[in-house]
Amino acid sequence: MLEPPPRSMTSRLATWLSGNSRNSQMQPVNAAGGAFDIVPLPLFHWSLRFAALAKQHSPTWLADVVAQIEPHAGSILTAALTIVLIAFLTSTIIKRRKESARPVSVAVPHAVQAGWNGMVLPYPTVSSKAHPRLITCYDPSTAQHISDIQADDASAIFEKVRRAQAAQRAWGDSEFARRRRVLRTIKQWLANDMEIVVKVACRDTGKTAVDALLGEILTTFSKLDWLIGNTEAVLKTEVRPSNLLLAHKRCKVFHRPLGVVAACVSWNYPVHNLISPAIAALAAGNSVVVKVSEQVAWSSRYILTALQACLVACGESPDLVQVVVCYPGDAEALTANPAIKHMTFIGSETVAKLVAQSAAKAMIPTCMELGGADPMIILENVDLKYFAPTWMRGTFGAAGQNCIGAERFIVSSKIVDKFIALMAPRIEALKPGSFLADTPFSDSKDVKQAGDHVEHVDIGPLITGARIEALEAIIADAVKAGARVIIGGKRYAHPKHAHGHYFQPTLIVDIKPDMTIAQEELFAPIFRVMSFDSLDDAIALANGTRYGLGSSVFGSNKKQCMYVASKLDAGMCNINDFACGYLNQGLPFGGVKASGYGRFAGPEGLRALTSPKATTEDIFFSAIRTAIPPPLDYPLTNPTNAWSFAQGLGNFVGGSLSQKARGIFALIRGSL
Repeated sequence: MLEPPPRSMTSRLATWLSGNSRNSQMQPVNAAGGAFDIVPLPLFHWSLRFAALAKQHSPTWLADVVAQIEPHAGSILTAALTIVLIAFLTSTIIKRRKESARPVSVAVPHAVQAGWNGMVLPYPTVSSKAHPRLITCYDPSTAQHISDIQADDASAIFEKVRRAQAAQRAWGDSEFARRRRVLRTIKQWLANDMEIVVKVACRDTGKTAVDALLGEILTTFSKLDWLIGNTEAVLKTEVRPSNLLLAHKRCKVFHRPLGVVAACVSWNYPVHNLISPAIAALAAGNSVVVKVSEQVAWSSRYILTALQACLVACGESPDLVQVVVCYPGDAEALTANPAIKHMTFIGSETVAKLVAQSAAKAMIPTCMELGGADPMIILENVDLKYFAPTWMRGTFGAAGQNCIGAERFIVSSKIVDKFIALMAPRIEALKPGSFLADTPFSDSKDVKQAGDHVEHVDIGPLITGARIEALEAIIADAVKAGARVIIGGKRYAHPKHAHGHYFQPTLIVDIKPDMTIAQEELFAPIFRVMSFDSLDDAIALANGTRYGLGSSVFGSNKKQCMYVASKLDAGMCNINDFACGYLNQGLPFGGVKASGYGRFAGPEGLRALTSPKATTEDIFFSAIRTAIPPPLDYPLTNPTNAWSFAQGLGNFVGGSLSQKARGIFALIRGSL
């Protein structure tokens, strides 16, 4: 007989778990000296009952084995559970270490270092007639020159696509653990260098640091977290339901990488708009070529350097991510390149049509995320003071240069005067300026010494001065048609930054649906107000443009809010909030009508970057296989029997009970 082990705490715990203790309960003493009852786990209790039955009804030799093991069953089971737990924890630790982020160091760009002071350009623009192959990079808030970058020509673009294609061959077969390691490394770099990245975005677009963090950093973190946590589950092989005809088959869908995918992205979020399609492509097993806007060529080069450094730190090829910056004349080397297997476009409706036509030449599927004139519907029972900050940020964040910005406020006529009176002083108090040059965030000694006397900066400039005259003309036309400008409406001449691209924070009211200002996406710090008398009137106003990207409904009556939301022609809607859905990257992002088609983000966007392959196999691989019935085998020696058999098969599969019965007889008859 085996000697029982000492009565350690482990063995005593095992005895209790087995339900075999003296009182079938254990009375552990708590810290206060009292006792509390614990009910034994029945699993181990019944395991011993099973052992007793086995001993009673089994052969003698097996009964002897059971008799020796029975006294130690609890300890054995506890030891087994301990081994399983240790194995699980060890596996988890090894897996986490395998996927853990690698350290990355990226040099700080010169234009965000302390003491940097670029030359002010008197006529700032990205292109130069004297140097047609150069892109001039400058800060639109101060017009300070940052650098000049060589624009890619067609041959350079072809070479970048070729390199991405070569790198993808090995990456396409990578395990999800490898992909997660890269994503975790990118996330760790972004967390470590967050302030630097924010300053880079501010320098290249002029936006404030707050806008950069909210719109660039938080959204990118959300995307990374979702991809790290969900990619493997979303792209795992699926087993699809079968039917009667294929009852002996297992039907699967494999989501395979496409190869090289591309993205043509806008300038308004230079960090997120580059990283987002890149990490989605990498998570799906693709390589990626991102064409960025000339307006943000400088910041894009820095982001590319960081992404490639993260890849190298993980032992992967830096060629998996490529960035193209070129003038429109060379873009077709990417948009019509047959090596590109999918293209995401973020930009204007006009350019989207050109890209779609170009992509069609190579049969490249596209996802189009275009502009919107997003409606904010304000019901009469809304809490005006509570939501006022939300409406301000919805319109003036990023100086209004946001595809899902709050473009049109459609307000109940019963409260529209109160609404205007509440918003007007807030809008009037807004201060345009350069967040890097004029605030304590700056490294300027003069700014830091000013302390509490430093001027605040709420919004930055427009990305280019080319649109200012057009905005002024739209507002002037609206005023002629009966609209009223309460605040702003024109170019803002900044006292310190005379060459910056500033537009006055604007409040314009009494807008009618037939005005141009009610129909167009302005992409500017302009707060537009319309009014409605009924819910259906509000819905008609909201749906009365060619756009359908985002939307919001604000009110205290849930039933009314849900009714309005259900009737809006938009790809997204937020109840009592503004654009918050984008912070959940598990949701699909995209619009309808002239706001585009297709979706990125969420399972829908991730799967669009893969090729679904439908596969069938025999469940009992060699035992039951599909066989062509003799009546249907070529040549059809007896067409009558062939038709009788086929007709019987149709009745059996799709008919009623009586038809199924007749179908069975027809199958039998056709087989004779």
